[in-house]
Amino acid sequence: MSKRILFGIFTFINLISLSAAEAVPSEWGLNMPKGVTSVTKEVYSLHMQIFYICCVIAVVVFGAMIYSIIKHRKSKGAVAAQFHHSTSLEILWTAIPVLILFYMAYVATGPLIAIEDTSKSDITIKATGYQWNWGYEYLDVKVSEDSDKNLFFKSYLAEDSNLARQKDSGIDPRTVENYLLDVDNEMVVPVGKKIQMLLTGADVIHAWWVPELGGKKDAIPGFVNELWFRADEPGVYRGQCAELCGKDHGFMPIVVRAVSDDEYAAWIEKKISESSFEYKDYTMQELMAAGETSYNKACASCHQISGDGIDGVFPSLKAGSLAVGDVNEHIDIILQGQEGTAMASFATLNDFEIAAITTYERNAWGNDTGDLVQPADIRDRRSQ
Repeated sequence: MSKRILFGIFTFINLISLSAAEAVPSEWGLNMPKGVTSVTKEVYSLHMQIFYICCVIAVVVFGAMIYSIIKHRKSKGAVAAQFHHSTSLEILWTAIPVLILFYMAYVATGPLIAIEDTSKSDITIKATGYQWNWGYEYLDVKVSEDSDKNLFFKSYLAEDSNLARQKDSGIDPRTVENYLLDVDNEMVVPVGKKIQMLLTGADVIHAWWVPELGGKKDAIPGFVNELWFRADEPGVYRGQCAELCGKDHGFMPIVVRAVSDDEYAAWIEKKISESSFEYKDYTMQELMAAGETSYNKACASCHQISGDGIDGVFPSLKAGSLAVGDVNEHIDIILQGQEGTAMASFATLNDFEIAAITTYERNAWGNDTGDLVQPADIRDRRSQ
């Protein structure tokens, strides 16, 4: 008897402590975030309404149980009632839950409809999940007036997090700000504008999830899912892939920065300028510097920063047949991937980035082939 009473009291205390988490989520960390969009606030309100209903039901049910256990225990001479059923009680305890469920459905209908309403959006962004990074294409932004190409960039795990996560790095992850939750290229949006997200995957199933913006949808190869958000407050909102997508699933975070209209316009101009490059002959020093940066972002997760790869899974590039063999075959594998292996296509990188990566891989770690691959070489291989 005493164990049952203690269990009931313990359960009740747990429910009350969970309710208290609403007031101090940063300290307790038990409740869901309220978020900064109209939908997330509606969802939070709905969540709390249903939570309080559950609390009332718990108090009534457990209260009745605890009262009955104490009041009608055998040691007090209680004798069980000898009745089989009560029509009135059966109708009552059926009608009350039905009314509660109808109320829950009624208050949930509005947010559920709002979550799926992607119409009348101000900006449309296509997010593509890759192994293991995100690519963002701003479908309303052209790279130039005479071009049909949209602004596109990839978002990789930030360099400090990427270095700290490497085996035997010697870096304490606790010293890295926003460890595994920071990126090199943030997705920037203007405050107060409705953003439509088109989500797909390039290789395996990923999931785009930013809790404070209320968005979580699968990014599936061959399909396009939709979600939307409107950030009502400026700030930086962090999320991550929420699908077990492979080896580096835990290393493809999402960072969305909401800024003013003027800051957004300035950022767009900057990104367009960053995405442009000249088809000219670059020096070995220029290609190696750019190649090291791009390699560490795009390739090191599999082949390691040291180029050693992973035995039996990802081949070593240090004195490996690919990195010191035929240069055109090397370029083709980067552009097209390699069937039957985990090597995916990196054709979404621009010609300068691929030229720099290829040059770096052929001259780093003692390979020293002396090969210089120029952007024009990549352009020619794409056309073949």
